[in-house]
Amino acid sequence: MDQSVAIQETLEREENCLIAVQCDVFSDDNTESRLLGLVESTDEHAIFIYTHRRMAITADDVSLEDMVPISLDFAVVEVSSPEELAVVGADTKVRLSYQDEELELRLPFGSHSRLFLSEVNRAWSDVCKSTTEAPKFEWISKYHKATASRGQGVVKQALAPLGTTLTKLNQHRKTEKSSDKKGNVEREKGSNSGIQKAKAYSSTESQGSREERDDLVRSSSHTTSNKAQILAMPQFRLRDNLIRCELLKNEDLYTYPEDFRFFLGTYNVNGQTPKESLQPWLSCTLNPPDMYCVGFQELDLSKEAFFFNDTPKELEWTKAVSDALHPDAKYALVKLVRLVGIMLIFYVKKEHAEFISEVEAETVGTGIMGRMGNKGAVAIRFRFHNSDICVVNSHLAAHIEEYERRNQDYKDICSRLHFRQLDPTQPPLTIMKHDVILWIGDLNYRISELDVSNVKELIGKKDFETLHSFDQLKRQIDEEAVFVGFEEGEIEFQPTYKYDTGSDKWDTSEKCRVPAWCDRILWRGKNITQQHYQSHMALKTSDHKPVSSLLVVGIKKVNPEAYKKTFEEIVRNIDKMENECIPSVTLSKREFHFQDVKYMQHQAETLSLFNDGQVPCQFEFIQKPNELTYCKPWLTANPPKGFIAQGGSVDIDLEVFVNRCTAPELNSGKEQIEDILVLHLERGKDYFISVTGNYLPSCYGSSISSLCQLREPIQDMPQETLRQVAESGNENASNSEKPLDIPKELWMMVDHLFRNALKQEDIFQQPGLRSEFAEIRDCLDTGIQDSLPGSNHSVAEALLLFLDALPEPVVPFSFYQQSLESCSNAPQCEKVISMLPQCHKNVFNYLAAFLRELLKNSASNRLDVNILATIFASLLLRSPSKQDLAEKRKTQEFFQHFLSQSSS
Repeated sequence: MDQSVAIQETLEREENCLIAVQCDVFSDDNTESRLLGLVESTDEHAIFIYTHRRMAITADDVSLEDMVPISLDFAVVEVSSPEELAVVGADTKVRLSYQDEELELRLPFGSHSRLFLSEVNRAWSDVCKSTTEAPKFEWISKYHKATASRGQGVVKQALAPLGTTLTKLNQHRKTEKSSDKKGNVEREKGSNSGIQKAKAYSSTESQGSREERDDLVRSSSHTTSNKAQILAMPQFRLRDNLIRCELLKNEDLYTYPEDFRFFLGTYNVNGQTPKESLQPWLSCTLNPPDMYCVGFQELDLSKEAFFFNDTPKELEWTKAVSDALHPDAKYALVKLVRLVGIMLIFYVKKEHAEFISEVEAETVGTGIMGRMGNKGAVAIRFRFHNSDICVVNSHLAAHIEEYERRNQDYKDICSRLHFRQLDPTQPPLTIMKHDVILWIGDLNYRISELDVSNVKELIGKKDFETLHSFDQLKRQIDEEAVFVGFEEGEIEFQPTYKYDTGSDKWDTSEKCRVPAWCDRILWRGKNITQQHYQSHMALKTSDHKPVSSLLVVGIKKVNPEAYKKTFEEIVRNIDKMENECIPSVTLSKREFHFQDVKYMQHQAETLSLFNDGQVPCQFEFIQKPNELTYCKPWLTANPPKGFIAQGGSVDIDLEVFVNRCTAPELNSGKEQIEDILVLHLERGKDYFISVTGNYLPSCYGSSISSLCQLREPIQDMPQETLRQVAESGNENASNSEKPLDIPKELWMMVDHLFRNALKQEDIFQQPGLRSEFAEIRDCLDTGIQDSLPGSNHSVAEALLLFLDALPEPVVPFSFYQQSLESCSNAPQCEKVISMLPQCHKNVFNYLAAFLRELLKNSASNRLDVNILATIFASLLLRSPSKQDLAEKRKTQEFFQHFLSQSSS
């Protein structure tokens, strides 16, 4: 919810609230909630502090309490105690100071708080860099009456003349710096001017209490440094972007490589709790590493972890890792990120912590429907000195024959995992946009073409070179199907999967899995050498063995003198170059046509821009009048904004992708693949780009009632007929024949699964292949084939996607609340279903009957009522708004009544 709207209603027309954030204010051991708004007026800024109701929607919900002008007397720093730093994903503590007054605040963890601080920081930097007279803040006086009637606010209201000079500010900073004491912990946030410093405070904690502290951190702190952010400061102007671009082009002039040791570890723990020390794995090096990147898979295999992403094992394994770090160094826990059972922990040596910055974490699920987090990846990106580093921990699809699915998982992770940048005007960073990429995890690639006896024979001979030639990952890399540009060290250890738990014996179960190197570590980047790559047989908790690698990475460090010289030279050159020339670009083409656009099938065309003007230019696709976004929702320009140096060029991908949100209007013909993009140049003219195409209607995104009226494949129907059917809202509106009981497309998929997949292991839990989904979709939409192509898993996923794409779910939105209220009463649940429109009721009963047949074969397919209810309840009984956890449980309870019946 954007609470800046409520603040804006309290302001005069001349003032504008740029951004708002909710926070807690600390005073006399109490905390009170407040709403902060960054308010702008005639190039001056102030922070307005409001008391508020729980969620501020209008001006009636807020009351102005205080104002803090952003002048040379203003400062904001981020501060944290050692205890708070130990908490992963903790809220952000900041101290606002104005003249002699200070205020401590706690902002919620997340990107919005970072954006707020970035905007405040930018406003303050503008004041510091201004060469005009100091701001007077005369406009604030008209708001004094509002605060005076409520008494003194949280910050003193005295607005003394702001004659402070930059020299005085620098002297103040030097005083602060000299007051730093050993044991202090204080975080700095990078700023445009690079002159923010945190006030220090002393730690009174004794050595004894420090040892007793349950904080998972080895007596250390995590700080960030302006030095590490020297090139990553938020940029907002064309000139700033040009300077940054030139600095990046010339970084060899002011950086030099220095080696640091990165310990990488991966361990699939098979849902177990820690039963033994991890020191044989994590402390196996003679000298302590500079960094630890430790990844786990299958941290928790319970249904609660799978469906609700909640597990107590996160803390158990994190503590086990902390206890096992190298004893000869002190480490700080920088970041932890987890998706169901995939967890990544990042530690750094205490002395390096101040050079870590821009830490971001993201996750992406590649399980069923491309969402479930039982498979997928977690990643952390950060800047260390002047190098951008990304660490990925992934768990890819299982089973020996599913190497293509693993390839697809890898590509999905690379394309879907994006990191938000500090500068909100910049596009997100992908994995590949980093200097160094470290990839660990249970990649699940197996050994092919050899039976278990041949594999064990080669292992017994320690002929790992021959065995490795049959490794699926090696073959896929050699074919450049995955991990292009990555390296992996020579494997000189026996396969790490699969063992009998608690032993070093190969799998003796009925399945007798073929041993495989599932657990791998790869890297990509320059100046990287590997010192060891090994497994750790001493650990016996899991059916996998942990793997580690020690990499020596050449990190780019900045030479301050060389940087200063390079920076000044760039600024001089820009000063000479800048003039009043109007920027211009040449477009490769202005009309784009996308042929035969299909549901969930990505298409892209490239628009090339060449800067043929005399000056650098900044471009952006802008909104047309009366439109909220620059393009239709099925269209994306990537990047939507950017910078082009003089004589340079940039390629923009115009991407078309129709999903469940955009398909209904396109299927009915109410919407067409037509749009006009407006490309705007800063200080230049606008260019108009035409985007057209033809969309092939699909059963995906069509309503149940519409499909029941169509006896022929949807792509054989005239567009006018589809429009009439969609508009009618009546099952017999455009067809004299009796409508179908259920959509024929739904029947084809369920019938296929009934005949072929009742005993299929992991059905509805194992994802299919995207290429096979495309074939299934085309078959349903054209009716060309009598039987569905693809594997059982692909057909099952196609069925789930069909239900997910329905504009109105099987249980219509109008029945949602009534369903929740009746969830604990079976007769009431049945009554709700009896009231559904006939075609919806038919579909619900048909699917419930099919799922009961699946449950009769649970010994083979490994399904149970809870699993099916969790998967299908959210599809058949969708919420019209975001569903909370309590509602999710109620929908599952509702649906379970129909799975436990003996008959329809």
